[in-house]
Amino acid sequence: MKIAIIPVTPFQQNCSLLMCEETKKAAIVDPGGDLDRIAAAIGQMGAVPEKILLTHGHIDHCAGTAELAAQLQVPVEGPHPEDAFLIERLPEQSARFGLPLAAAFTPDRWLAGGDSVHFGNVELEVRHCPGHTPGHVIFFERTARLAVVGDVLFHGSIGRTDLPRGDYDALIRSIRGELWPLGDDVTFIPGHGPTSTFGHERRANPFVADGR
Repeated sequence: MKIAIIPVTPFQQNCSLLMCEETKKAAIVDPGGDLDRIAAAIGQMGAVPEKILLTHGHIDHCAGTAELAAQLQVPVEGPHPEDAFLIERLPEQSARFGLPLAAAFTPDRWLAGGDSVHFGNVELEVRHCPGHTPGHVIFFERTARLAVVGDVLFHGSIGRTDLPRGDYDALIRSIRGELWPLGDDVTFIPGHGPTSTFGHERRANPFVADGR
């Protein structure tokens, strides 16, 4: 699997482009905006977009979804339906942050923990990780030992829980119960900032290190 990370929007959100090297089919994860930058990355990689995947419904992660799906004629999968209220409010979120209007949409497929998604010959496992939002999901590719975790976990920090329907205790349970069991060797792409490994965060993250 080939990977490109494209920071987009004033929030510098990590949009991920994941491509099956055997088929060139690709998934675009969390296209929050700056669609020209995403298109350039697709062209540079030589990828053939097959679908859009969403970790959660915040505007910085999904504002470009409706427009990009229409441009590419690809389906949208994710997040969990508990985030429907956020996607429905995308136009309102746009106005609040002074951003270009983001259209609401309905994903072609809602996701739940235990589901899997496919592009080319790649399979991603889906884990439901509420806390930052109630419908947050993460994607895990077992062979590559890679997880795309959205705003659940960051290098040295964790996701905010002071936004609508955030839940700190649920977030900690998600990290310790859904992420850590995947293995210390797993590299993760967070929604913002640099990549890290679960092992490093278990040792050094002041919010969720072992023994905290």
